[in-house]
Amino acid sequence: MALALFTMLSTPALAAPVRVVAFGDSLMAGLGLPRADGFAPKLEAALKARGYDVTVINAGVSGDTTGAGLARFDWSVPKDADVVIVELGANDMLRGLDPAIPRKNLTEILTRLKARNQPVLLAGMRAAPNLGADYQRAFDSIYPDLAAQFGVPLYPFFLQGVAGDRALNQKDGIHPTAEGVDRIVAGILPAVEQVLRAAGAKAAQ
Repeated sequence: MALALFTMLSTPALAAPVRVVAFGDSLMAGLGLPRADGFAPKLEAALKARGYDVTVINAGVSGDTTGAGLARFDWSVPKDADVVIVELGANDMLRGLDPAIPRKNLTEILTRLKARNQPVLLAGMRAAPNLGADYQRAFDSIYPDLAAQFGVPLYPFFLQGVAGDRALNQKDGIHPTAEGVDRIVAGILPAVEQVLRAAGAKAAQ
């Protein structure tokens, strides 16, 4: 009995999986797709294939603006999350909101994450060209500015390689197909791995 107790006490506990929270809008939520084809499940599968013991939590809500994301931040992003991917702003842009609004809301979200000491990957968005050059400049500058201000890594454009490609988007021309999600995951994967390594996560050898 004593030997068994000693063995239990001296054996290291199994490390819990690294928890990654994918915090965003319908692009994170997987609108129009089977659950398994959404961003979070596919990112989790890609990371596991690379040897990481990880759980990716889908904290995407369709229709969310940065303001809606900020309003639900405290209950959507657990304090024990190891890494948080922030992807918000597309709906602000589609509604033509003043870029100062998403800038302010994202600043507050990043401020709260910094206060918690949670590693962040900021996923950028770009304005549609039909909104005009001035709007485009003001909106597109939000993400690199905030990444520099808070010292967090930036994946410049979440829809890189997918936006504008009919074959990779659903009929609405906005939300990616399953193949489009594959392209997004392949693009962002190195940046996610970099944040995981910085947070102390290691891939199995």
